[in-house]
Amino acid sequence: MSRHRLLVRRLGCRPYDETLEKMRRFTLERQPDTPCELWLLEHPPVFTFGQGGRPEHLHDPGEIPVVRSDRGGQVTYHGPGQMVAYTLFDLNRLGIGIRRLVDSLEQAVMDVLASSGVEAQRRHKAPGVYVEGAKIASVGLRVKRGRSYHGLSFNVDMELAPFERIDPCGYRGLAVTRCKDLGLDLDVARAGIAFTRALCELLGYRAEISGEG
Repeated sequence: MSRHRLLVRRLGCRPYDETLEKMRRFTLERQPDTPCELWLLEHPPVFTFGQGGRPEHLHDPGEIPVVRSDRGGQVTYHGPGQMVAYTLFDLNRLGIGIRRLVDSLEQAVMDVLASSGVEAQRRHKAPGVYVEGAKIASVGLRVKRGRSYHGLSFNVDMELAPFERIDPCGYRGLAVTRCKDLGLDLDVARAGIAFTRALCELLGYRAEISGEG
């Protein structure tokens, strides 16, 4: 069976607001035959709110900028050392709904961790991936006319202290972890490759790596 083409762009470290605008534009302008894309990148330090984000969940931003986004979910933190994967997918073409996409994003991270001997879990009504109760990956999506954007963030080797300034994903006292603290020898680039491979297997994609974009 033929696989859907997935153009994978490795974008390095890009500002959040600039990337958000590019995702919106891509989704608005894409045509029925536009290939799906997966953007792998990091962001400079930033707190982001989802559409329903409540200000009381951000306690002390300090010098870190705050951006209001149009993804689902509450407040989270992005910074260097975190792998961000933005899923610019045509769900109608794939024949899946948003629940299947969320499950696949979570499962791809769980598969990456399992390949290194780390058991991870989901939580009911709290999207993301958890290891021994601590969150290691977050999911936040937006879908317009069957086309998704935003995606997933995976804590690889990032500074975790800024999470103490928020209620991560709206949960006060939620513990957060990273691959480094689990003893995994991963960097953002290798995590991105492993994640892409796992996600393509789950969704029937054929990846084409484009490098910078």
